[in-house]
Amino acid sequence: MSLHTSGDDLRYRAVTSAYYRGSVGAMLVYDITKPQSFDHVTKWLEELRAHADNNIVVMLVGNKSDLGTLRAVPSEDAKEFAQRENLFFMEASALEATNVESAFVTVLTEIYRILGKKSLIPNEEAESGSSSLLKGTKLVVPGQEPEPQASSCCWSS
Repeated sequence: MSLHTSGDDLRYRAVTSAYYRGSVGAMLVYDITKPQSFDHVTKWLEELRAHADNNIVVMLVGNKSDLGTLRAVPSEDAKEFAQRENLFFMEASALEATNVESAFVTVLTEIYRILGKKSLIPNEEAESGSSSLLKGTKLVVPGQEPEPQASSCCWSS
């Protein structure tokens, strides 16, 4: 018996791997009113884990929290799934802008925490155990950029 892989399948795998390469964060969003969207989360998570970095930050987001009367996916089921899979979890409403910003801030904060740890020990020194050359990362939050400082150097009239 031989295993045959079609050209389309190989192209799909190559594109998929390239798509996820370098990803540091992902949000898996499902509709709390549609159980089939929650059922697909498992497939998307498997794909992420197969193609993305092991340290990728993943948040599970239940969208449409404003439609609580139409809820078909209990919060507890999603929370349990998130805990079991080691994901962040939040419910949000894109329509009402509830928890949308908070979801992004949570993911970005965790990404920054993980990348900050990696940048503390340069690759060359990680093996030797020395950490005398600590490297940092400057994070500029939009709207909070530092004021440009006047310099007496290099001005011409």
